[in-house]
Amino acid sequence: MNKNKITYGFRHSINSITFIACILLPFLSRTDVYSQSPQVPQTIDNRHLVWHDEFNENGSPNPLNWNYEYGFVRNRELQWYQTNNAYCKDGKLIIEGKIEQVENPNYTPSSNDWRISRQYADYTSSCVITRELQEFKAGGYFEVKAKIDTTKGAWPAIWLLGTNNEWPKNGEIDMMEFYRINDRPHILANAAWGSKTRYVATWDGAQVPFSTFTQKDPNWSSKYHIWAMKWTQKEIELLLDGEVFNHIDLTSTLNTDGTNPFVGNKSFYILLNLAIGSNGGQPDNMHFPISFKVDYVRVYQ
Repeated sequence: MNKNKITYGFRHSINSITFIACILLPFLSRTDVYSQSPQVPQTIDNRHLVWHDEFNENGSPNPLNWNYEYGFVRNRELQWYQTNNAYCKDGKLIIEGKIEQVENPNYTPSSNDWRISRQYADYTSSCVITRELQEFKAGGYFEVKAKIDTTKGAWPAIWLLGTNNEWPKNGEIDMMEFYRINDRPHILANAAWGSKTRYVATWDGAQVPFSTFTQKDPNWSSKYHIWAMKWTQKEIELLLDGEVFNHIDLTSTLNTDGTNPFVGNKSFYILLNLAIGSNGGQPDNMHFPISFKVDYVRVYQ
């Protein structure tokens, strides 16, 4: 934030300005500290920076940028999503997965819906989302620098969902997922859209065994890496540390009604979450709590 030196000679004016500044400063710091980061590139590939969050202020994530998911949400995962597990510290967004029992306020033992038939959750975590706050039209360059936790049970993800339809017709883009396939850890990058069956997706996915990365660098999981997406009206390229991880031809991503969720003037929002269990595998409680750390999120269009 720019702090202009006050040069007025009247004590009354100085006191008035100081009083007003004291009132406004907390609000300005919440909104401006994220937008004034001179080290952030303003253009990439002829696209201009339209939004970013550098997580430079300690405390809860900027409420102008991030909402939350709550409770049990999807995939029969074990965690209860809540706000307390997401916070900013030392220039990073930290999402923590904890062993923590939470009673389900919607508990209905006779229900067939797993979200309410479970009386308790034994783990907690967070999913922060930009929905209804920061939404983006299809296309552009998206970049996220993050460090993932590879403890058994962890399922961190960087992804986007469309707002124009129900899932999966709305379109899903997974810039990064880490989970286990046949109990072997993998990194994945995917896109999904509608199929002939409601709530069943058609996928274009890439999955690489995690050992591929650790063989090259045994300390891979202790470092931050850059996940990026180059998105045009013709294709999506998902990249990891500058290397193309998955290339998606958007001429083939058609819902059965002929609509294409990734082309045109559709809106998408960003999700950052740390799920526990399900595809993440049975949690290794000896190594909890776990964390997913994000250095920044940047969008160029």
